[in-house]
Amino acid sequence: MSRNLSTYNNELKLKGFNVFQIEKDGNATKVYSRKDFYKICLTTGKSRIHYADRSFDAEATILFFGNPNIPYSWETLSTRYVGYTILFSEDFYTSGKHSETLQKSPLFKMGGTPILEISEDQRLFLNSIFQKMIEEQQSDYEHKDDLIRNYIDLILHESLKLKPSENYNQDKNGAERLTNVFMELLERQFPVESSDRPLQLRTAKDYAKDLSVHVNYLNRAVKEVTGKTTTTHISERIISEAKAILQNTDWNVSEIAYALGFEYPTYFNNFFKRQTGVSPSSIRLEKV
Repeated sequence: MSRNLSTYNNELKLKGFNVFQIEKDGNATKVYSRKDFYKICLTTGKSRIHYADRSFDAEATILFFGNPNIPYSWETLSTRYVGYTILFSEDFYTSGKHSETLQKSPLFKMGGTPILEISEDQRLFLNSIFQKMIEEQQSDYEHKDDLIRNYIDLILHESLKLKPSENYNQDKNGAERLTNVFMELLERQFPVESSDRPLQLRTAKDYAKDLSVHVNYLNRAVKEVTGKTTTTHISERIISEAKAILQNTDWNVSEIAYALGFEYPTYFNNFFKRQTGVSPSSIRLEKV
């Protein structure tokens, strides 16, 4: 199943990575699905980055590490903004010699150090790496994927030597900001595009762990801001997705149950009926 996926996003998934110069090809990321790709961005210019429950004001050159499971947004404040970006999937990076997930990296993990301030010498060195990746991307070299992964490793190792930026600002309203992060993270789990890739975050504890906060703190914040519990938001979004799958695909109930993170179809049936008052099959019959 592939609902509303752009051609660019499909090609990027098949290829596993894309590297480009922002000044020349800055619109290339407008349609990619952030929940599928890690991002390393070397930029020079004034910007404001909101990452999870923190914000960062950048004045010069920074190196940014985007985790597909952690919500972030980027405000460009300069009239001229230059640099390089590489997008790559976990599957691409872990192919071959790599085995450890990037989620554990201090550069990508929640509560880690996603933004580094870069000196001019470091900028020139990193520029050369990105330029080499662009050259290899356009080449016919048989082992260019391995070479790209090595260049990514080089950037990561060089970055681990640097001190993280300390120009973070906590949002004044912590509960509101945490709730916004939770809601965006929840939405990023959807749409479920394949029954082979089941939903990873199913409970309030799952989300709290991913956001590096205690589940009670997350629950209090979400209830305070929205009036609904964390579990209610999750359940409502899963039901919404289940209805969309039932009405727009020919997946059987077992496939839908597995895709939405239920161990057995009966668990899914009971959950669906408890939430909606009707069975999943009745929703599918409405389509006919």
